[in-house]
Amino acid sequence: MAQESPKNSAAEIPVTSNGEVDDSHEHGFKRDLKRSLPAGLGLSETQITSHGFESTKEGVTEAGAFQGGQRTQTKSGPVILADETKNPAMEKLELVRKWSLNTYKCTRQIISEKLGRGSRTVDLELEAQIDILRDNKKKYENILKLAQTLSTQLFQMVHTQRQLGDAFADLSLKSLELHEEFGYNADTQKLLAKNGETLLGAINFFIASVNTLVNKTIEDTLMTVKQYESARIEYDAYRTDLEELNLGPRDANTLPKIEQSQHLFQAHKEKYDKMRNDVSIKLKFLEENKVKVLHNQLVLFHNAIAAYFAGNQKQLEQTLKQFHIKLKNPGVDAPSWLEEQ
Repeated sequence: MAQESPKNSAAEIPVTSNGEVDDSHEHGFKRDLKRSLPAGLGLSETQITSHGFESTKEGVTEAGAFQGGQRTQTKSGPVILADETKNPAMEKLELVRKWSLNTYKCTRQIISEKLGRGSRTVDLELEAQIDILRDNKKKYENILKLAQTLSTQLFQMVHTQRQLGDAFADLSLKSLELHEEFGYNADTQKLLAKNGETLLGAINFFIASVNTLVNKTIEDTLMTVKQYESARIEYDAYRTDLEELNLGPRDANTLPKIEQSQHLFQAHKEKYDKMRNDVSIKLKFLEENKVKVLHNQLVLFHNAIAAYFAGNQKQLEQTLKQFHIKLKNPGVDAPSWLEEQ
């Protein structure tokens, strides 16, 4: 006896006369659902997607975000950044990186030279001139120190002679029996003090000129020499790097490094050549200026010392006029050189 299987309403699929699926039940289901939803929520906000029986998904609901009773859809896509100016922080970081790399290379070159492992570029003629200049600077500094000591001691002696002359003059007025004797000594000490002040002016002029030569002119040249030596170390450091890269293999990875190293080497070579030329020119002009300055100052020093110890007051004063040296007495304005003429 055949038994009829129970009918399941969910499994029944109504079909129209032409074989198409009748979706009237689905429309009716949506209408009933719309009536049962709250007033603020409609089918436009909640979409029911029905798939065929071939799909394994059923009743997929798509809901959008609500803002003020309306759904807003977030649009996503590639983010395009506008071109901006260079970041100052990145520029500083790049400068620090280059400085650190350059410092490392130079330090390695210096250590290699001190250990005898690295080679250095040497200009024998220029290096000899620099060594002579440094040695002369030390000797000139010693002369300057001794001249300053002489000036200090002479100043103390002149000050003592002036006080001694005043004491003799005072006693000359108060001692009638020794009036002439005290008077002679007072005049002598005052004359010695005056000549000593004249000699002191010549020595101080000599000190000022030598001090300018040593601590300004020569020092400026030595600063250029230090820049030249720094350029030489950088040149040798990048030259060593290029030689090491050229000894290694040449492939797609090393060729860009070799080209970059060649570019840096050429830049530092040009800097080294420029600094070497600057040092040569400064040494030449310094030698000419040094000979001229020291010639005049040594003649002044000799003539002033000789006239002072010879007791030739006229010759001593003439020496100061020859070099246009003006003396200033305390509280007294000395006449100008034009007035003396």
